[in-house]
Amino acid sequence: MKKIIPLISILFLTSCHHFQSETNKVIQISADDSHISIMGRAHVNEDKSVLFGFPGVSFFLETQGKQLTADIQSNNGNSWIDVIVDDQPAKVMKISNLPKTIALFSFEISGTHKVRLTHRSENWHGQVTLKQFNLVGEKFLPAPKLPKRKLMILGDSVTCGEAIDRVAGEQKQTSWWNARESYGLLTAHAVNAQVNLVCWGGRGLIRSWNGKTDEQNLPDFYEYAAGDSDAHLKWDHTQYQPDIIVSAIGTNDFSSGIPDHETYVTTYVKFIQKLRDSHPQAEILLIEGSILNGENKSVLVDYLAETVKRVNDPKVHQGKSSYHSGDASDAHPTKEQHALMAKELTKQIKQLMDW
Repeated sequence: MKKIIPLISILFLTSCHHFQSETNKVIQISADDSHISIMGRAHVNEDKSVLFGFPGVSFFLETQGKQLTADIQSNNGNSWIDVIVDDQPAKVMKISNLPKTIALFSFEISGTHKVRLTHRSENWHGQVTLKQFNLVGEKFLPAPKLPKRKLMILGDSVTCGEAIDRVAGEQKQTSWWNARESYGLLTAHAVNAQVNLVCWGGRGLIRSWNGKTDEQNLPDFYEYAAGDSDAHLKWDHTQYQPDIIVSAIGTNDFSSGIPDHETYVTTYVKFIQKLRDSHPQAEILLIEGSILNGENKSVLVDYLAETVKRVNDPKVHQGKSSYHSGDASDAHPTKEQHALMAKELTKQIKQLMDW
């Protein structure tokens, strides 16, 4: 005898089949898709993948689904990212120098989830190419809105978050960099702003930590979306117009002795003029950074004062930085010291910007 299935069962089975097909379908979007918000300097390649090298570059997206992966690659395998899902603690991931698909989240049941990827490392560790996101589920939701306020912080290894996650007794490794816990990103969070970190470990205004003047220093790498010399990676300054620019450069200039006064001040004045040309509406705050102390600190403070005097612009200001000595294992500020630095800078920015 032919078995008869009640109509209600047919409807139920049809409904379940439709539900499964929706939640198991794979949706792919390129890294520069409009459903993604990007904070920080990045370069969009011809294939719609996104290349980045500066620390703190972040991708924000929201999804309705149960699994999300990303196709990503580092050009040398020394780069790391933080993956944060639904505001849970960050998962630290090393990016391979081979094209890989990495898992961002996986749940048994489909749901709404928000995701943030943040670049921990810096340019000299290598550049990262994020190709696309792959979702098992229903859809990518509209891109999260970024804060309207915008900061730019220029600097060296301290600004890049070097050695924040150091482990005493171990050899330094690139996983110790942690842009998300750097004073720059902490300050941005405190004033509800986006932030671009434009920094490079070991570099200065006129010379590097080893006294070399033939490397790309701040006035040079400031011009790039990633790296410091590839012409096709030149940055378009109109893409990001900060409300305030903080320049925390100078430590490496003093590593091999006190630089010549006139050379230093003249170069700084010229660089500030470049900043004014790129970002005429921005306030500019010059600080000496947190590592220098003693005579070197005093001299740099004087150089900054002279620079501000010569620029003679009501939008250019001199701030201050308290000295932080790091700890026994590394001279770079600790995580706790970065938090103190952010508190100090936040206070100055709020007063200057009336935020």
